[in-house]
Amino acid sequence: MSSTESRIEFGPLGFGAASAGNLYRAVDDETVEAALEAAWQSGIRYFDTAPHYGLGLSERRLGAFLRSKPRDEYVISTKVGRLLEPNPHFAGGRDGEGFDVPDDMIRRFDPSADGIRRSLDDSLERLGLDRVDVLYLHDPDVYDLDRGLREGLPALADLRAEGLVREIGVGVNDAAVAARAVREGDLDLVMIAGRYTLLEQPALEELFPVCMERGVRVVDAAVFNSGLLATSSPAATATYNYGAVPPQVLERAQRLAAICAAHGVELPAAALQFPARHPVVTTVVFGTSNPESVRQNAERMHVDIPAELWAELAEV
Repeated sequence: MSSTESRIEFGPLGFGAASAGNLYRAVDDETVEAALEAAWQSGIRYFDTAPHYGLGLSERRLGAFLRSKPRDEYVISTKVGRLLEPNPHFAGGRDGEGFDVPDDMIRRFDPSADGIRRSLDDSLERLGLDRVDVLYLHDPDVYDLDRGLREGLPALADLRAEGLVREIGVGVNDAAVAARAVREGDLDLVMIAGRYTLLEQPALEELFPVCMERGVRVVDAAVFNSGLLATSSPAATATYNYGAVPPQVLERAQRLAAICAAHGVELPAAALQFPARHPVVTTVVFGTSNPESVRQNAERMHVDIPAELWAELAEV
C-alpha cells in the first residue's frame, strides 16, 4: 500500500468517461471533447476510463484530450481484467453491453499477470500516454471472482512495486465483492459504483469499516445511481443502475427530492455532496457527455447545504 505521504490527490470531483465510450447512445467526438474541456475548466483533474467503455473508444477519446494537457496536472485511471481482441465473427453488428459502437472487438477475461500487463500496455497505446496513475481490477465478479482476486490482485501489486503505476484497486458494483478484495489484497483504493449514494448505502455495512481499518480509500462513482438522482424530479423513465426503475425505488427517490426541495436544494447537489461527507471517501466521480451538465455538477459541489437537510435525509 502506498504511504500516506505519497498518496495521490484526486480533488473533490472526478470525471467518469464511460459516456465518452458511447454509453447508451452515440456521441460525436466534438461533444465528448467539449464535455472533457468543461470538466477541465471546472477544475476537475481526475479522469477515469476503461477498455470496457465502448470497446476502447473511451480510452482513445480521453487520451486524445489529455495529451493536450500538462501531464503532471492530472490523474488518470484505467482498468484491467478485460482484454480487447478482434471479433472473428464481426458482421457489422453493435456492441451488446450498453455501448453504441461496432462489435468489431470482443472482451476476454484475463486476470493473469501476463494478461494484466498486456491490458495495461494496450491501454497505454490507445491512450497515447506513457503511464497511468491508477489501475483497477474491473468487475472480476462478472466472470470468475475467485480467480480474479487470486491472480489479479498480486499482479497489480507487482506493477505498483515496479513503479509502473502509483496506486491500485478494484472497480466493482458490489460492496461485498469490494470488501473481500480489500481483505485479500494489498490495495490503495476501491472504486465502488452506486453502492454509497443518497439513495442507498450498502457499502456502510462491510466495505467502509474494512477500508477504514486497512487505510484503503474509496472512490465513489455512479452517485446518481446511473441517472435517477441526476434531476430534481426523478421520473419512471429514468435509468436506475443501468436498467428500469423499480416502483419502490422511484418512490424513495421522489421522497428525497421533496425533502431537498423543501430546503431549497436541488436533489443532484445533495446526491453529489452526500458521499464526500464520509471520511473514507476520497473523491466523487460522475460522468456525462453533456458539457453544460458537467459545469452544473461542478457548481453543485459548492452549493451550501444546511445541516438540517442532512439530518432529515438521514431519517428517510
